[in-house]
Amino acid sequence: MSERHRHHLLVRGTTCAAVAPGGDIHGVPGGGPDGLFVRDARHLSRWQLTVDGAFPELLAPAADEDADVVRCVLVPRGGRAEPPAYTLFREQAVTDGALVEAVRITSNRPVPTTLRAALTCDADFTDQFELRADHRTYAKPGAVRSRRVLDATDPECPGGGVEFTYRRGDWLARTTVTAVPAPDAVEETGTGARCLVWTLVLDAHASAELALTVTARPHGAPPPPRAPASPDAASRQLAAARRRFVSSVPLPADRPELAAACARGLADLAALQVPARGPDGEDLLVPGAGAPWFLTLLGRDALLTSLFVLPRLPGPAAATLTALAAAQATEATAGAAARPGKIVHEVRHGELAHFGQVPYGRYYGSVDATPLFLVLLGAYAERTGDTALVRRLEPHARAAVGWMLDHGGLGTHGYLVHRAEEGGAADRHWRDSPGAICGADGARPAGPVAVAGVQGYAYDALRRAAGLARAVWDDAGYADRLDRTAADLRSRFRRDFWMAGRGFPALALDGGGRQVDALASDAGHLLWSGLLDKEQGEAVGRRLLEPDFFSGWGVRTLASGQGAYHPLASHRGAVWPHDNALIALGLARYGLHDEAGTLARALVDAATAGAGRLPEALAGYPRTTHPTPIPHPHTSPRPSPTAATPVALLTATTPT
Repeated sequence: MSERHRHHLLVRGTTCAAVAPGGDIHGVPGGGPDGLFVRDARHLSRWQLTVDGAFPELLAPAADEDADVVRCVLVPRGGRAEPPAYTLFREQAVTDGALVEAVRITSNRPVPTTLRAALTCDADFTDQFELRADHRTYAKPGAVRSRRVLDATDPECPGGGVEFTYRRGDWLARTTVTAVPAPDAVEETGTGARCLVWTLVLDAHASAELALTVTARPHGAPPPPRAPASPDAASRQLAAARRRFVSSVPLPADRPELAAACARGLADLAALQVPARGPDGEDLLVPGAGAPWFLTLLGRDALLTSLFVLPRLPGPAAATLTALAAAQATEATAGAAARPGKIVHEVRHGELAHFGQVPYGRYYGSVDATPLFLVLLGAYAERTGDTALVRRLEPHARAAVGWMLDHGGLGTHGYLVHRAEEGGAADRHWRDSPGAICGADGARPAGPVAVAGVQGYAYDALRRAAGLARAVWDDAGYADRLDRTAADLRSRFRRDFWMAGRGFPALALDGGGRQVDALASDAGHLLWSGLLDKEQGEAVGRRLLEPDFFSGWGVRTLASGQGAYHPLASHRGAVWPHDNALIALGLARYGLHDEAGTLARALVDAATAGAGRLPEALAGYPRTTHPTPIPHPHTSPRPSPTAATPVALLTATTPT
C-alpha cells in the first residue's frame, strides 16, 4: 500500500504531520513518513490514544484524506450483544510548527461512567534523511535526550504536559506537549515515552473534551507563533491563505475540469509556502518542493513552479529569485558541488546537514537550476516590467552566466554538462533516477554528459540575459556577446544532437560526443526553450503525440518499444505532469495548438480522476487498456511543480 493511503498528510509551510487513519502516530522504523515533521526533523514520533488500556477501533475514517482537518470516529472493540460504551471523536490540524488536536469522548450509557484516557507520546528528533530508506546510519556522538513534566505554572504551558529535549553539541531541539485540562498524571513507560493520563467521570450520555497541542521548537528557528486553540481555528488560518492564492488567478468558467484542477493545485501551493531569506536578510515565502520530504527550498522545483504560475501569479517568482540570489555560491566547495555563480539545488535545516554528515545544508549539485534562474528572471521582467528587481539581481545574473561559461561546460565542452564533482555527488538533472540517462537499449553513457533539455535552458537563459543587458543594464556589448554565444549553441546543437534518420534529437551526448539515442520527452523541453527551428520543432511536437510517446494520460518520459522502456521506471517510461507542462507550453510556442489541447485534456482527465489533484507521476500504461490513471508507486504525494501544472496548462491552451 502506498504511503499516500497509509497516512493522512496535514501540511502548512515547513510543518507536516503524517498520521494513521485513526489519528495515531506509531513511529515505525522504515515505515515511510509517520510523525510530526518540522524543518527536516521528526518532532513527534509517538502519539497513541487508549481508553481503559485498549486502543479503540476505527468506526468512521476521515471522509476526505486531503482535508485540512482530519476527523475520525472510534469505538471500543465489541459486538452486537454489547454496544460500544463510548464513542471517541478526534480532530487534528497543523499550523506553523504545531499539531493541534481536539478529543471528545461521549458516553453511550444511561448511567454515570468512569473512563481512563491515556495518551502515549514521544519525540525522537530523527533527521528525515534517516527515515528515507537509504540504508545508512549516522553517528551522533554526545547526543542526549531528556524529558520533563510541565505544569500550569510554566510560562510556556497553558495546561499541564511534557517537554522533550534533544542536545548534541551546539544543537538544541525541543517539543512540548500541552493539554487542557491538564493530565491527572504523567507516567513513564519504560521506553522513554511519556503517558499523559486523565480520569474522566461522565454523567449519563455526557461528554468530556481534551485540547492537545504539540509545539515544535527546531534548532535555529525563531519562536513559533502561538498555536490556534482548536483544529478548526488552524484550518481557518490555512483556508484564508488558500483563498488568497486561488482568488488571485481567474479560472475558466467554460472549462470546469481545468478550473477545478487549477484551484486544487493553487490550494496546495498555498500550503507549500516555506520561509526563506533574501540577500539583505528580508523574510520571504517561496514554493517548497513538496510534502512530506521536501518542505524546503529546492532550486529547480521552486523555479519551475514559479515559471508555471508567473503569467497569472508573479509573487512566487519575485520571492524565488530573491531567495536563490541570496543562496548563490560565491566560492568553490567540493562536497557541496559549489562553484562561483551556481544556483543552489537544495537547502536543508536538519541535524545531519548542520554537522556536515549530509551535504545538503546548501547543496549545489544541479546542472539545470542556474540557467533556469536566468530564464525566470527574464520571464519575470517581461511579465511585470519590474526593472528594480532586475537591477538588484544584475550581479547574481552575471555570476550565473559566468558559471555556465566557465564551470558549467559551455566554454570548454560547448554544452552544459552533467558530471560528477570531485568529492561530492553527481550534478543532478531532473532525470535523477539510476539509468535515466540512457540509450534506446538502456546502455548508460560514460564521461561528462550533455543532456538535450538542459541545452535548451542554456539557450533560453543566454537570450534572456542578453535582453536584460540591453534593456535594463545598459550593456550592449555584453548583450551582443551573449546573443552570439546563444546562436553558436543553437547551431552546434543542431549539428551534434539531431538524429536525421529519426527526425528527432538525441537524449544526450556522452563524454566522447556520441549521441545517446533514446527517444525521450526532454525533446519537448527544447520546444519550451525555443532551441529548435520551426521545421524541427513542429516535427518533434507531432512526434510526441504518437502512441509510443503519448499514453493517453500524457507523454511518457521514454517512448515505448525501446529496450530501455519500463512503464513503472521513474524516468524511463512514467508520465510526469510537470514534464508534460513544459511540453504543452512548448507545443503552444510552436503553434501546435491542437496538440497542446490534446495533451492538456489528457492531464486534466487524470486530475479529475484524482479529485482534482495530479499525482507527481503516472505509470506509462496506455489509456486504451487502462481506462483509469495508475499512479507511480514511488512519488511524493504533493510536489509543488505538479501542483502548478494545471496553471501552466491553462496558459498553454489560452489564446494570446
